[in-house]
Amino acid sequence: MTNAARAKQRVVIVMLLLAPAIRAAAQTAAEGEATVTGTITGYYYAMRDQPDYGVGVASLNRGALHLEARYNYEAHRSGSVFAGWNFGGGENVTFQITPLIGALFGEVHGVVPGVEAGVAYRDVDAYIEAEYVHDLGNHNDSYFYAWSEVGWKPAKWLRVGLVGQRTREVENGRDLQRGGFIQLILDKATLGIYGFNPDSASRYLIISFGMQF
Repeated sequence: MTNAARAKQRVVIVMLLLAPAIRAAAQTAAEGEATVTGTITGYYYAMRDQPDYGVGVASLNRGALHLEARYNYEAHRSGSVFAGWNFGGGENVTFQITPLIGALFGEVHGVVPGVEAGVAYRDVDAYIEAEYVHDLGNHNDSYFYAWSEVGWKPAKWLRVGLVGQRTREVENGRDLQRGGFIQLILDKATLGIYGFNPDSASRYLIISFGMQF
């Protein structure tokens, strides 16, 4: 059996292991008449020194159960699926933490444990998502990915702040991509513009559009 075939087999095994946990969590949420919410977001990476590309992310929350699917996120021409559980609380200071486990498939096959977390106080908030991409085809290509934001909402419809990401999808020699962002929030739709590495010749933009339901 080739390394690629073994990697695909391992991803299938991980997805099969996730299925019972998802069904059990969904049943528990359904018994409690849990609220269902979700988001769909597209990102367009406008690059200067490499081809432009798009990223898609969709998530579904049923009570505490969190499901997520991504494309082109961890690796080009690769998709990923995740299952996790939301923990949150607070009054003046609110927080939410979602540990995740996922499977990556396509041109790259892997197992992806991770976490998404956010904290907010009045008009200021911070958010981070971090994961370890364990490449099953070539262990030496495994890597750590992170996206972080610190935001401020001077108005209900506006959010601005600082952003940073560590990713292999942007190849410009920098371990940490950093910059700022502005988001326009119109009811359940959000339009965002992220500017990375403004002090570098390899600066680039990400344009995002998301919908909540």
